[in-house]
Amino acid sequence: MPGATLSRWTMSYFAAACVFLVIGQGMMVSGYGYPFADIGAPATLALVHVLAIGWLGLLMVGALLQFVPVLVAAPLRAGRLALPALLLLIAGLLLLVGGFASLGGTPGMAPGMLPFGAFSLVTGFGFVTIMLASTIAAARPLPLPARFVAVGLTALIATVLVGGIFTLVLSGALANDTAIALLLEGAPLHAALGLGGWLTFTAIGVSYRLLPMFMLAPDSARATSKAVWWSGVVALALVAACVVSIAAGSAAVKWPLGLAALFSVSATLLYSTDLSRLFRERRRKIVELNILASYAAFAALLVSVVMFALPVTRSAAGEGAAAVVYLFVFGWLTGLGLAQLYKIVPFLTWLECYGPVLGRAAVPRVQDLVRERRARLWFCLYYGAVVAATISLFADNPMAFRIAVLAQLGATSGLLVEFARARELSAVAAPLRFPAGAPRPHLFLPISRPQE
Repeated sequence: MPGATLSRWTMSYFAAACVFLVIGQGMMVSGYGYPFADIGAPATLALVHVLAIGWLGLLMVGALLQFVPVLVAAPLRAGRLALPALLLLIAGLLLLVGGFASLGGTPGMAPGMLPFGAFSLVTGFGFVTIMLASTIAAARPLPLPARFVAVGLTALIATVLVGGIFTLVLSGALANDTAIALLLEGAPLHAALGLGGWLTFTAIGVSYRLLPMFMLAPDSARATSKAVWWSGVVALALVAACVVSIAAGSAAVKWPLGLAALFSVSATLLYSTDLSRLFRERRRKIVELNILASYAAFAALLVSVVMFALPVTRSAAGEGAAAVVYLFVFGWLTGLGLAQLYKIVPFLTWLECYGPVLGRAAVPRVQDLVRERRARLWFCLYYGAVVAATISLFADNPMAFRIAVLAQLGATSGLLVEFARARELSAVAAPLRFPAGAPRPHLFLPISRPQE
């Protein structure tokens, strides 16, 4: 597979992301943030950014460092920036959370941490953009999955710049009317650019390459796939136009947002037809667990987007449509992330450990690095808990929500143990575990020199 060299720091990104996922779910179990505080409360903002940047952001960057070279059949450019970017992103997130905590009255913290955190995040994501954009730009013509990623990176830039303005206002460093209006009216648009543009649009693009690869299905771009891209681009352009409109002092954003929602639903429905086609046309008739768990995430995407587009369900979802957003974040984005990690972690571990001795010694299959029966139970518990948590938010029952999230945290922890077992090669039969010349993989640190 062209471009399938190992990314040196991908596993470190994954490990950091998983830590922040556990922290975020633990915060909810402890009663921190919404629904135990208002949707705009500092505690909720801290929780949201732990999950959006710490979990989903680091997960996506780690995956792209590995798979963008695969998408464009070219080596990663400026790969030496991967470690500085990781450190800057973690430091920026911690500063951001500290700044939000100070707004909530936590002693020992200061609002001035917010702009410093934003600067660190902008720099870190800037390094990420340099690596990925320069790699994509070197390929001509761009395959469709790479075009999705290119648009996602554009949405990422917009998201972090708007967020940086928010931190300046919240810290008191900036007090002009335009910035204040953007903070008051533009927070949902900031979230839409991040969750819908950067994370979702990019995930869709990568899935157009990964799903055919894992299911042995045709991966040629179809008219529906191109229509998904165009519909998504129009929806994101309308959201970006609303941000500019608010900054310019106009309040006429209702109809563009309604149109953006319409295009989003259209893109989701078209994407669903492509997913159905891939599943029907696959040559691997018995699909692995990561594919089944991914399709549960795709169902959550379809349900959450349609529910958000309907005024009745959106208003019933609580403050800021929290229940629908929860299903979107944990059913779709997190569910897909965990499902693909269940395949990607053993796949990269297999490449790292057995790639150097392939053809010279007997080696296990990638499937031999995992045991699906136990993980299947964890995925069932996870998705069941997400549904229960979503229903409890609709019912405005914080205690039921807390119990559901506790079950969700337990399932997540069980899956993380499975990832660690795959890294430790625990499921591999002893005679095949470490053939002569095979390096022993570390849990989350690289064992080889970077290939740049």
